[in-house]
Amino acid sequence: MFCSTHSIDAHKPNFHFGSKEKSLFQSIRVFQPVDHDDLDNLSLLRFNALWEAYYRHDSLLVFSTGRSPTSYKELRNKKPLLTPDITIMSVGTEIAYGESMVPDTAWTQYLNQKWNRDIVTQETAKFPELTPQSEKQQRPHKVSFFVEKAKAWEIINVLPKRLEERGLDVKIIYSSGIALDILPQGAGKGQALAYLLKNFKVDGKVPVHTLVCGDSGNDAELYSVPEVYGVMVSNAQEELLQWHTQNAKNNPNIIHATERCAAGIIQAIGNFCLGPNVSPRDIRDFQKCKVDIFGPSHEVVKYYLFYERWRRAEVEKSEQYVQNLKSVFCPLGIFVHPSGGEQPFHQCIDSMAKLYGDMQGHRFRVWVDRISSAQIGSDIWLVKFHKWELSGIELQCYVTTVLMSLKAELPDGFSWVHVHQTQLDGSRAGDQTIWCF
Repeated sequence: MFCSTHSIDAHKPNFHFGSKEKSLFQSIRVFQPVDHDDLDNLSLLRFNALWEAYYRHDSLLVFSTGRSPTSYKELRNKKPLLTPDITIMSVGTEIAYGESMVPDTAWTQYLNQKWNRDIVTQETAKFPELTPQSEKQQRPHKVSFFVEKAKAWEIINVLPKRLEERGLDVKIIYSSGIALDILPQGAGKGQALAYLLKNFKVDGKVPVHTLVCGDSGNDAELYSVPEVYGVMVSNAQEELLQWHTQNAKNNPNIIHATERCAAGIIQAIGNFCLGPNVSPRDIRDFQKCKVDIFGPSHEVVKYYLFYERWRRAEVEKSEQYVQNLKSVFCPLGIFVHPSGGEQPFHQCIDSMAKLYGDMQGHRFRVWVDRISSAQIGSDIWLVKFHKWELSGIELQCYVTTVLMSLKAELPDGFSWVHVHQTQLDGSRAGDQTIWCF
């Protein structure tokens, strides 16, 4: 997951990972989990539920992509991607932190060594076989082209020497059978991750374990990092599989999954015994299937999965389900609607009961992101998260705050006491007449 052969003296910016600053990171997951052939995004939604229920509170999620920041943000608007703690973009030439994507300027300065973009463009112009990629894919430390496979290797054998003669030190990465990227020698997904790990080590926050996932040639460096677990998903490109055969086929800590994309990541977590690997989305009846690990995060994920299934008519229309819900919501609890109005929990649950099956046959999904929880009393928890709801092409996000109390007599121990929701800035306003949280 991390690999570095360079001395990096830069320090990461003054960025904090919330409550995770207080202790060692249990784990780090580095990947780009999107399956563009999965139009319903089911494997991604399975991963989302698993991560938010069991890993968000003590692990770091790192998305590593060849996309530029602009292209990555466009993808986030199309797919149900969670908010990563760190984003590595542009084939490892850009690192950003948190939801606001604070750039790591020290990493940028380090990549300036023996790099001159103008010289790169001058030399590559001498190869008519190279077709420049779109302008949004061109970055300060990444010059990108499309080129046929047969021609690519000829260029890779000649171009670095020409650039070296002009004082540069570069690397060329070929991936997906068509994309050729020219980067500073110190750049790349593996080097970016190595830089992050080095900074965590300096801060005394070395992760207990690290898992990386990839599907193309520009991911190969990730697997060269010592002491990491790696998974090549079933849909991995030929160049990555070839690299594995030549360099890591005897490494037991790198596997080729039988599942695609995010599903392959879940498979790897189970294969390496890195933690829970059954997504709450794979549990059809929480009443009959009890889990060994539960807490406020699991309670939130479980509720919104039921909410989605109720409206899609994927669970039985049973009064027992409604009564079970009322048993875990405080009788005196209040829901503060995004409009500012208030309503008792029991009325909200009655309103939800009437919506059974209203989204059957429709494109309707619900997921949660950025769950954080803190114990603020002997038996009181404050939980915050973003609730996303996709209905057709309409996507709404609600910033949600929940007070929960620990009740030993309840099956999973938690009772909802208070819920407050506001519309996320920039999110389209949903139906203000529906009193469901």
